[in-house]
Amino acid sequence: GQGKGLLHRHGQGKEKLKKGYNWALLSLQFSLEGCGSSITNSQFFTQITLTYHSSGVKLQTRKAVTPPVEMSLCINPLCQKPEENPDNTLFCFGCGSELLLEGRYRVTKELGGGGFGKTYEVNEARSNTNKVLKVLINNHPKAVELFQREAEVLKSLNHPGIPKVESDSYFVYFSRNSTQPLHCLIMEKIEGLDLWEYIRQREQRPIDEKLAIQWLSEIVDILQKVHT
Repeated sequence: GQGKGLLHRHGQGKEKLKKGYNWALLSLQFSLEGCGSSITNSQFFTQITLTYHSSGVKLQTRKAVTPPVEMSLCINPLCQKPEENPDNTLFCFGCGSELLLEGRYRVTKELGGGGFGKTYEVNEARSNTNKVLKVLINNHPKAVELFQREAEVLKSLNHPGIPKVESDSYFVYFSRNSTQPLHCLIMEKIEGLDLWEYIRQREQRPIDEKLAIQWLSEIVDILQKVHT
């Protein structure tokens, strides 16, 4: 490879290579050094394997793959750069708002939204599980009342088709320099495709009548549970 190589043997002590060995494998780490400055960040390290045999030495290299950078999203509706925050950042680079909501929830991506609110995927730091954050962006008193009622109803329900909501899942969040609260609700993330994505992946082929009736029956059961 290019540059000066620094070889560090894994393990302790020295091993003498003796003539007559047909094969001996050593796992080594190769730290690239070039242009007079050493690169020490582990993501730039290359693992190499030296194979010793009677005809000489063969060298195989495998460059470490740099992991994708995870980002944290800012939920401040007025933030101009909500997506430009590395996941270890506590305050938004764009507006200065806190990114670790309630000291435990980090927003990772936006899932959808409408006139009254937005939904995000969040990672719960304590359990390292993904959940859904619903944010009310309309602070009309009636909208807030309905949102809080929804939170209370979901807390009381236990149904496989309804996302679970814990007792402390509702909270109010204030962006930096804002007097307008954002009402937030954390709920269970149910994995799977929504209907639009399911149909798209089926290339718009019609759903079987038996399956459609089964789905409608399950929806009616959920609605009855919610409105009882």
